[in-house]
Amino acid sequence: MPVSPPASKSADVIVVGAGPAGSAAAYHLARHGRDVLLLEKAEFPREKVCGDGLTPRAVRQLMRMGVDTDGPGWHRNRGVRFFSHGTTVEIDWRENTRFPGYGLTRSRHDFDEILAQRAVKAGARLHTSTRVTEPVTDRTGRVRGVRATVNGTTTAFEAPLVIAADGVSARLALALGVDRLPERPMATAIRRYHRCEARHDEPYLDIWTDLAARPGGPLIPGYGWIFPMGDGRVNVGLGLVHGDGPGQADTRRLLDEWLARTPPDWGLKDPGSIDGPVRGAALPMGFSRLPHYTRGMLLAGDSGGMVSPWSGEGIAYAMEAGELAADIAASALARPAGPWRERVLQRYPQEVHRRHGSYYRLGTVWAALQQKPAFTSFLSKHVVTSPTAMRYLTRLLVNVTDDGGHRDVADRVVNALVRAVPAPRPRRRPRRR
Repeated sequence: MPVSPPASKSADVIVVGAGPAGSAAAYHLARHGRDVLLLEKAEFPREKVCGDGLTPRAVRQLMRMGVDTDGPGWHRNRGVRFFSHGTTVEIDWRENTRFPGYGLTRSRHDFDEILAQRAVKAGARLHTSTRVTEPVTDRTGRVRGVRATVNGTTTAFEAPLVIAADGVSARLALALGVDRLPERPMATAIRRYHRCEARHDEPYLDIWTDLAARPGGPLIPGYGWIFPMGDGRVNVGLGLVHGDGPGQADTRRLLDEWLARTPPDWGLKDPGSIDGPVRGAALPMGFSRLPHYTRGMLLAGDSGGMVSPWSGEGIAYAMEAGELAADIAASALARPAGPWRERVLQRYPQEVHRRHGSYYRLGTVWAALQQKPAFTSFLSKHVVTSPTAMRYLTRLLVNVTDDGGHRDVADRVVNALVRAVPAPRPRRRPRRR
């Protein structure tokens, strides 16, 4: 339906993109009392390629936004079930002082709308069908707003700060010369829904690690997932590190051949169980776009390459970055424009890397090792099949360790491993355009 342009085209902060990063940023900015415009190109509800799985790390961020996850449409899980070479290992989420002891699934068809409406309730001004095309800069090159198309008309919006949460396309970042770093890992994710009464209300997220392009062939770096939705459906998909482009024929064939290996009573081999098309997307991982702040614009979520290179998880880190960007933007706006405000804004990339720089750097090594068939084979045969090993590895993959006084041995080992890796430098000067 047609959307009227906003009555006011200026704000304290403009947030571009109403995905998890953008809605979290808008919510927390509004809670800080700031006037925030949240601009979204689509209309809700909308599709989004995703596994729909939310780890305890993501659940914590939902709690921080006051999202009610006890109603219809939310399905709880107690952990992860790994399948490899005929062996099954179940790892439960561990409750600790930082994270709850459960995860969730929720279709992205309405998940993002739920978050956007939380931002609206907090005071953000949401405008959909608003396609942002480029940043607006002043004579010094500093971002002072954005230009967008609304109802076929080009409109300029003004704000002293912009948070770019515009997804993997990263249109705003590219306009400022912030290109993707080719040495950082990328992945491809494809997913499809199936009707599956046998698995739709399972208490675990299922992960398969022994994927091969042909029987007896080398294992493919990545994993398959079957996530219960609790509504008669499961979300079935593949996450492939350095895979082919989304939706390519060989990727779809791999999906079907893998599903043919699942137990007959699950019903996933039956074409009649399919409930929608295969959809795919690229996953920019390991902080693959730097710097995360430049000239009045902060990058959050996929636009900043914030998907975890360990697991392909993006929602939790997008929401965390959105909250951090909001906190620092609110603090910066409390200072007059000039050097002091700029010093506060420079804290954003520094804090992003302080929190996750070492973890992502180690994860980039992990992603590179998965390209080596010998490592992938050893991992699938000897690590994934060991409950003890997976108790440690799952903490590392999902990053849900405790760092307080209630740490167990696995927490201590994983935290020590990450802290032993020096964090990379957080800044890289973008190309001028």
